[in-house]
Amino acid sequence: MPAITLKKSLIEKISAATQKIYDQPPEGLEIGFPPNTDLGHFAVGCFPLAKQFGKSPAEIAQKIAENLASDDVLQEAAAKGPYLNLTVFPASLFGDICSEIISADSNYGESSTGHNKRVMVEYLSPNTNKPLHLGHLRNGALGMSVARLYKSTGHRVVKANLINDRGVHICKSMLAWQRWGDGSTPDSAGKKGDHFVGEWYVRFAREADRDADLENQVQQMLQQWESGDRDTVDLWETMNSWVYDGFSQTYRNFGLEFDVFYYESNTYKLGKDVIQKGLEAKVFVKDAHGNTVFQLPAKEFGQEKNGAAKKVTVLRPDGTSLYISQDIATSILKIEEHNLNFSIYVVGSEQEYHFKCLFQILAGLGYQWAQDCYHLSYGMVYLPEGKMKSREGKIVDADDLLDEIKKLAEEEIRRRDADEKLSDADVKNRAEKIGIGAVKFYLLRVRPTQSINFDPAESISFDGFTGPYCQYAYARIFGILEKAGPSHLNLESADFSQLGNTEELQLLQKLIEFPAEVEGAVSELNPSRVAVHVFNTAKAFNQFYNKHQVIQAGNEQLVSARLALIKAAAVVLKKGLNLLGIEVLENM
Repeated sequence: MPAITLKKSLIEKISAATQKIYDQPPEGLEIGFPPNTDLGHFAVGCFPLAKQFGKSPAEIAQKIAENLASDDVLQEAAAKGPYLNLTVFPASLFGDICSEIISADSNYGESSTGHNKRVMVEYLSPNTNKPLHLGHLRNGALGMSVARLYKSTGHRVVKANLINDRGVHICKSMLAWQRWGDGSTPDSAGKKGDHFVGEWYVRFAREADRDADLENQVQQMLQQWESGDRDTVDLWETMNSWVYDGFSQTYRNFGLEFDVFYYESNTYKLGKDVIQKGLEAKVFVKDAHGNTVFQLPAKEFGQEKNGAAKKVTVLRPDGTSLYISQDIATSILKIEEHNLNFSIYVVGSEQEYHFKCLFQILAGLGYQWAQDCYHLSYGMVYLPEGKMKSREGKIVDADDLLDEIKKLAEEEIRRRDADEKLSDADVKNRAEKIGIGAVKFYLLRVRPTQSINFDPAESISFDGFTGPYCQYAYARIFGILEKAGPSHLNLESADFSQLGNTEELQLLQKLIEFPAEVEGAVSELNPSRVAVHVFNTAKAFNQFYNKHQVIQAGNEQLVSARLALIKAAAVVLKKGLNLLGIEVLENM
């Protein structure tokens, strides 16, 4: 029987026993795995039952064990201190579970727990004054993975990208190009559009250090843009188009997908309208300087040192918008246009206070759905000193990093291909999949809240806690199955009763645990749970394969059973990597 059905069956048997012993079913019962496979296949901690039944966990475990009779599924029940250990007949344990996984294939681990609820995952959110950087890669990897995880659990997912295409920072690039660009274009300069525009942003910063009046001029340009000055708007449209072309190349390169784009240039006016209505309703007030502000509740935000309420500005005195003005409008638009049940914002940890304020403002405006908005905060990403330089000198450029990783992957592939059996095209194709997979896995293998020291050389290694290690485990399994041929993978002739050694059990445990890890990753907004599980599954397979024969195992029934086991492992590896946005390779 399937893993979920098997666990349910065991719980039903335990429930019948406690009903008999204590005249009531157990509450809060969970089935896990013992630390040692010699103790059994499953373990039930009886600690939650102690309060319910008024007995010690050890006594409860012993009583239940005495009242569980073996049948065609349950082979043995034994108490070990406060734990009830259960042993299942291998034919049911391996046969039913492997059959379930192989049959489900790419659907294994999926569920309907989301009940078709609609969720938007907003991620990346680049500025159109500079190219994408390493932080954007972590953001994009997180957003894509969370979106895939939610879809796999029965949610309707909308993948959104909010483009920060207006504001003072955008005008800085525009003013610099206008002053010193001399009509140049990305094509004439031989550069990607986002890199080209980003260099003018850097140029502005350099010139502003020498000419303080440039800051005043850029504020004037922003006002001209907001008033609809045709020349200013035309320049803005032209330069943004260059950036979008550059972004699109990076999106394709890294495998980023979006269902809908929002642009702050389209939402800032709506934000002003919402704020004006909020002023009339006294949700917002004017401060002494003419700023429109929202007074934050002391319970959640505390007070200023003088006892006054903390405030957040939503409009400047001249009426121009701030980020939060636009975010208010965009949040409302998202809910209204897509009828969302909840909304997830993938944004760095430096913006935690911003989103705390945003959600408070939305609640203050009377939107009950504000409580269903979530900020998926993530830590910074760093490179080892001196490993790589950015085009801007301070930030690690995304394109530079991806190019470097692919180069490292190609070098590793050629080193392993000593006989030069692979064509240049094969090497480049593998290097791209391995390189991109290496970056995504490295960025997703730790909890989002943790900062990362990204080591390009380590990420591309075929050994250790890396994406290539997991991809290679899948490729090894594929090679074994291909060599064996389809005739040897015969579930009907397989004798699963011959399975049950330590390595086989450890591998099977990982396969059983996979659906729960997917659910846990969704509930925690934490794709690292899947990354860690995929790695542990790959490691369990390698430990099994290094110690036991498969094709040369002996009798045909055992060969078929082991082929089924590793086929099920391949399903879990491929599905898990897919949820991380990583492609598998059949040959490495």
